[in-house]
Amino acid sequence: MAAELPVLNVHTPLSSFAIVHSNEDTLEKLFDRLSNKTFSEFRAKRVKSGWVKYSWNGTIWNLDDDSDYTIFMWRQKSTTPGSTEWPVLYLRDPDEPLPNPPEYQNSSFFMFLPKSPSSSPRPKISGKAAAPVDSKSQKTAKRAKHTNDPPKYKQEFEKFHSENGVRTILGGIGPVRNVRMLLRSGYRNVYISRKFAIQHGFIPSDAAPGHYGYGGLVNIGKWPITVGRTKTTHTVFLSEESHFDVVLGRSFMEARQIKLDTVDPTDVLCMDTGEKIDCELVILKDGKGQIVTVT
Repeated sequence: MAAELPVLNVHTPLSSFAIVHSNEDTLEKLFDRLSNKTFSEFRAKRVKSGWVKYSWNGTIWNLDDDSDYTIFMWRQKSTTPGSTEWPVLYLRDPDEPLPNPPEYQNSSFFMFLPKSPSSSPRPKISGKAAAPVDSKSQKTAKRAKHTNDPPKYKQEFEKFHSENGVRTILGGIGPVRNVRMLLRSGYRNVYISRKFAIQHGFIPSDAAPGHYGYGGLVNIGKWPITVGRTKTTHTVFLSEESHFDVVLGRSFMEARQIKLDTVDPTDVLCMDTGEKIDCELVILKDGKGQIVTVT
């Protein structure tokens, strides 16, 4: 009997399709194949890093570089094509806004999947002595207890806080696109790391100690920040932050009128335009696996 073709299902905000993907393919070949399939939808843009994610074990993962691709291929080989564990790809141009009703939304795209319903209130228990119950009643009670468990997104929210998770979004600063940015109201302004600033020419590559921020935060001018389809200009400061290339603080959040959901931490809305921003939760750990606190 011939082996099943390794078919990958792909969902975009507007459409769904399938492609054949073999173990011999590279990440660039996968991007090329996806680009050909979405030529019209993405107006001839080529699929690239920051566009592709996949589901595995109930979680959404990035597929940005060769390291991500190696892990993806290992996971793909460890399961059977067509099974419930088989990875599913999600494809989106992060520079384009998500469709909003009454526009069509592909219900299979991960950002449009329905959330778990909130748990119903527990019934009140009277002060009378409880009568003996049989095994059938105990099973019914166990099922009721399971029904009243907190919904999955609430459990993830509590885990997010207990493990010091942080919100990150994808955007651009100046001429640099597809930058993973920390969204944090605890910071006042917009900041970029020294390494990122030197790499992309925001400050000279020969910046010496005592200059460009070593003596404290230094204003390096106003730069455009692009998130979604909207560009706003902000004063940017150089910092010694080593975990994130760009930190978006209150000046950005107030300018874009960012609204955060108190229950679902991945629900980020820009009230100035009504755009829903693709947000990922990140938990930082050091080489020993210890959680790094982001203050």
